Amino acid sequence: MKITIDRGGFFMLIALLSFQMGMAQVSTEIYGTVTDVKGEPIPGASVYLEGTQQGSQTDSEGKYAIKNVAPGSYNLVASYIGFKTQTRFNILVRSVGTPDYNFILEEDAEELEQVVVTNANKISRPRETPLSTQKLSAVEIATYPGSNNDVVRVAQTLPGVSPSVGGFRNDLIIRGGAPNETVYYLDGMEIPNINHFATQGSAGGPVGMVNVSFIDNVTLSTSAFGAQYDNPLSGVLQFSQRNGNNRNFRGNFRVSASEAALTLEGPLFKGKNNESKTTFLASVRRSYLQFLFKAIGLPIRPDYWDYQFKINHELDAYNEISLIGIGSIDDFTLEAPEDFDAEQQATLDQAPFIEQRTNAIGLTWKKRFKNGSGFMQTTLSNNTLMNDFTRYQDPENEAGVIFNNDAVESETKLRYAMTNFLGAWKLTSGLNVQYSDYENATVDVNSNLQFDTNIDFFKYGFFSNLTRSFFNDKLDVSFGFRMDDDTFTESDNLLSTFSPRLSLSYEFIENWRVNGSVGRYYKLPPYTILGYRDNTGNLLNKDVDYTLSDHFVLGVQHYFSPSSTISVEGFYKRYDDYPVSVVDGVSLANKGGGFEVLGSEDIATVGRGRSYGAELQFQQKLTNNFYGIFAYTWFFSEFTGFDRDDYLPSVWDSRHLISFTGGYKFGRNWEFSARYRFAGKTPFVPTDLDATLANYPEVVLDYDRLGEEKLGTFSQLDIRIDKKWNLKKLALNVFFEAQNVLGQTIPQPTEYGLNRNPDGSVVQPESLVPIVSDNSQPIPSIGIVVDF
Repeated sequence: MKITIDRGGFFMLIALLSFQMGMAQVSTEIYGTVTDVKGEPIPGASVYLEGTQQGSQTDSEGKYAIKNVAPGSYNLVASYIGFKTQTRFNILVRSVGTPDYNFILEEDAEELEQVVVTNANKISRPRETPLSTQKLSAVEIATYPGSNNDVVRVAQTLPGVSPSVGGFRNDLIIRGGAPNETVYYLDGMEIPNINHFATQGSAGGPVGMVNVSFIDNVTLSTSAFGAQYDNPLSGVLQFSQRNGNNRNFRGNFRVSASEAALTLEGPLFKGKNNESKTTFLASVRRSYLQFLFKAIGLPIRPDYWDYQFKINHELDAYNEISLIGIGSIDDFTLEAPEDFDAEQQATLDQAPFIEQRTNAIGLTWKKRFKNGSGFMQTTLSNNTLMNDFTRYQDPENEAGVIFNNDAVESETKLRYAMTNFLGAWKLTSGLNVQYSDYENATVDVNSNLQFDTNIDFFKYGFFSNLTRSFFNDKLDVSFGFRMDDDTFTESDNLLSTFSPRLSLSYEFIENWRVNGSVGRYYKLPPYTILGYRDNTGNLLNKDVDYTLSDHFVLGVQHYFSPSSTISVEGFYKRYDDYPVSVVDGVSLANKGGGFEVLGSEDIATVGRGRSYGAELQFQQKLTNNFYGIFAYTWFFSEFTGFDRDDYLPSVWDSRHLISFTGGYKFGRNWEFSARYRFAGKTPFVPTDLDATLANYPEVVLDYDRLGEEKLGTFSQLDIRIDKKWNLKKLALNVFFEAQNVLGQTIPQPTEYGLNRNPDGSVVQPESLVPIVSDNSQPIPSIGIVVDF
């Protein structure tokens, strides 16, 4: 259930809890490891809490423990002579459930003789991706206002990411690119579907699947992607998971606005040892939106479960294996409301029935070479999507199928990467091999189309990347390339998909860096395109090309302090061989952000596109109890149809993006945070009223009028208030959230339904009327997290 209370009731609840629990002081410990980039432990490293006298040194295995720590928020610093000092900002120490905090230190070319240097622990980015990269910790994700602990929804607030149309979906629309241009990795395992009720052929959906309790950090790269990643055109979102507790059994229970989640972790086969070499982390989540919507009379019933697990085992000091998995069970159904309402009736008429099952499982072996020259990682994984997507002429009785897509996508993947340190050079190279199996049975009554398809093929690729720093780390240079091919498409080969990339970063004045990158990237069209057939069974898209995108990025970054930085970047993305719909004559870059099946149609890879602009970002990590990130992006996003010289604004071309997320930590474990998002007027595709009336309840869009009309500006402010208690055997966090507190109307295209009488009967002759809806109301909710 969703709990809503007014502000007075919330603060009365907080006061009552404080009275009941008391304010007894407790203390706890912080554990972790310190290693170098090769994975070698660093004995004798100093780890301490910034601004305190509390700290520790690592033992011979690189492990540390800080005792008698009062729960609260800290910056944790690790340092050692000859290595760059590193800070983990805004860590949360709880009386129960504090995760391990690990460090990987880089060698300092200047061989510093003192442990702490003022700017040595500043915010940094990887040498391979020196710009267009953002990293968020688990604490930052868990306290994002309006995110409902949804990792993907948090990423939507990062620089250059547009809100979805209507603001309620998890599509990652990066710098004017389409939602299906981003790839997702969980501990090095690719996971094509990270959302419940995901759009097949794309990846967006209304609710994310990744449990924030598993996350160590999340990194979003919007350019300069590493050569190890295949298929990205606009972004790479990497989820790094932590290991389970190797000392004690722990868990947490979370209730939020839409779901309840239980997470358990602990050691396995520990015996009488203080620590176990085997750990587990497992969770299950359950939606209760379907019960809430039924109680308030809405016709939609989004019902979902998801599960996630990680088992990690240290074979010895140089080898470890991990088994990870994530999956979902989704059922989106409809039920007629008891009383007629025009808006709800239109939703009942037009919304699809969706049954989805997803599962991804992977086994990873990490090996550190005994001679200290590097390491390797091998991952064998499988992911499956089963999607049954149906629209009915009579949804109330589930009768009269007008569209059905019953599909299964399965991928089995082997990924191998080896990193060698050759003096001052870092060389990473590897390969990936993938077996794909796709089945689909489609019935489209309005288009007089029916086909069954079954295709399977291999996809493979090779990559290499070389990195080195010069002039005492003033200049960083990274060059890489990859090549990809498959046994299904006929137009490309390894040489035609050769994709080089180069990144440079130079500190021309102390605390000032200029960063640049240029790269070429390729993406294989989705299975919905590859497996599409006509009524006679012919594969129509076997001759498609890989989609190509060239990126050019140049930026300047300045450090005000170790925890504060500002950057300005200019970017230009150029697309070619983009899929264009034969029926609609429009680039598929304009599709994929709704409840649909993207790409199941005849296409031609003849389109071009471009997205270009500039981005300003300021970031302040936790300092004096304040943290925040502000970004402004100005950009153009344009794509062509069959006329390769006629560029039209895309449906993501809002021109202006503003985002701010920040918070302040008060005394006694109170915290206030806020998130603001703004997007300029965005083009949309108007409804073809005559075609929609003829094919109702299918809504037909008039792509010939793309760009003629624009939605109003998107503006939304969300706030959150957290209060934490730390007791001896449990830690409690109660939070209050309010989305859209300013009551702004969220823009969305006009929706139409059949003209009906007050009793719900259809007015004859049939006609369409606009549906009036109000989505400007603030949405308050509370949540509870218990760590035990």
